[in-house]
Amino acid sequence: MVMIRAAATAEEEILARYEERTGASRFRHEEARRYMPAGDTRAATFYSPYPTYMRAGDGAWLSDCDGNRYLDLLNNFTSLVHGHAQPDIVEYAADQLTRGTVFGTAAEPQVALAKLLVERVPSFEMLRFTNSGTEATMMMMRAARAYMGRDIIVKLDGGYHGSHDFVEVSVKADLDASLEPTAHLEGRGVPAAVLNAVMVAPFNDLPAMERLLNRHHERIAGIILEPMPNSGGMVPPAPGYLRGLRDLADTYDVLLLFDEIVTLRLSSGGYQAIADVRPDLTAVAKIIGGGFPVGAFGGRRAIMQLFDPLRDADALFHSGTFNGNNMTMTAGLESMRRLDETAIRRINRLGELLNDGINRIFKTLGIRAQCLGYGSLQQIQWTDEPLATLADARRASERAGKLRDLLHLELLNRGVYTSNRGMFSISTPMTEAEIDYALSALEGALALLKATMREVAPQLLRA
Repeated sequence: MVMIRAAATAEEEILARYEERTGASRFRHEEARRYMPAGDTRAATFYSPYPTYMRAGDGAWLSDCDGNRYLDLLNNFTSLVHGHAQPDIVEYAADQLTRGTVFGTAAEPQVALAKLLVERVPSFEMLRFTNSGTEATMMMMRAARAYMGRDIIVKLDGGYHGSHDFVEVSVKADLDASLEPTAHLEGRGVPAAVLNAVMVAPFNDLPAMERLLNRHHERIAGIILEPMPNSGGMVPPAPGYLRGLRDLADTYDVLLLFDEIVTLRLSSGGYQAIADVRPDLTAVAKIIGGGFPVGAFGGRRAIMQLFDPLRDADALFHSGTFNGNNMTMTAGLESMRRLDETAIRRINRLGELLNDGINRIFKTLGIRAQCLGYGSLQQIQWTDEPLATLADARRASERAGKLRDLLHLELLNRGVYTSNRGMFSISTPMTEAEIDYALSALEGALALLKATMREVAPQLLRA
């Protein structure tokens, strides 16, 4: 009974402090509910009891409508690699704003950003711009199907590639460890026919992928994956896994598609440069827009030339009112110029310092958890056991119960803004001082939550 009361007290304290310091956010949330379902227009940014309404950002910091300040370790889900209102990006964007946002014509900034990306990303020989990562993966998959003349794309069980129908399959990994994963639709509204064009295989399991390809390769156009899955938990690829996928794709004559929407920030050429594995097509987004909506997909010239309008009836149609708009291209070009190898090495080092510090805190507090990731992208996993598949990560998360949400709220109470799944993203304005600030907040939050752990997830505490 003592443990139950202690756990309830910690939970009630966290919630009460959150509500006390965010009254203006609560007021705005109640108004928003009159016009939007649950007062929300973006599922990933919603959390209970109501989200914090941020008013301004400056460098690595955010301010909410109640005047509270937060170290931003979310950075709009990794897209703001230079933090908020970076002066040079603001200057270039403001100058472009005075000359026009989009003209409905070809424009020089498109060429400049395309040239920079082709020079950096190993798989890019040609590319096209979109307005989001969802559009980028959708068009990349369409290009693969058109080029190969086959309908099926294989995705990884638990992988996330946006919100179009053909990736709304097995976004939550299959937890039946005794069987190979079964493809399932992710929610209502996705046509059942989608399952005729999507298959799934487990992450980090080359034998399973080979069995699938051996049976169905004549119907498969390609394999799509994030080289280090983001929403799946930042579980790193096993040594040789990405090279093994490249070899399997070549052996069975299918295309290899990398979704580097998140991982592009980890080196000048993305994770494919780190792993020295060149996919046939790649989708990117987030950091290439300088804080504006953006996406791009590209790869081998022979595939991308399918979009050449001069092919007449044979050409693939791809358009969009704001594709390659001048505002995004101008801000994105300055963002990418500033993200040179020196900047990337620095934020990757800060990310590793955060990783080391989090794992040291877990050890000191006797908590069976770990921080996984690479460089400037890190995430808490609620187990100290090795993780191989994305099902492993999901299983550990679900066993932690409400701890994820409570930790998220308590970090907000202590001035740290991150995702409620425990993901951390480093931006270039940060220094070791910001890392120390985050670690101090995390240590205090976890110490407060130990009583709750004893009640809801005792497997997380060492004897």
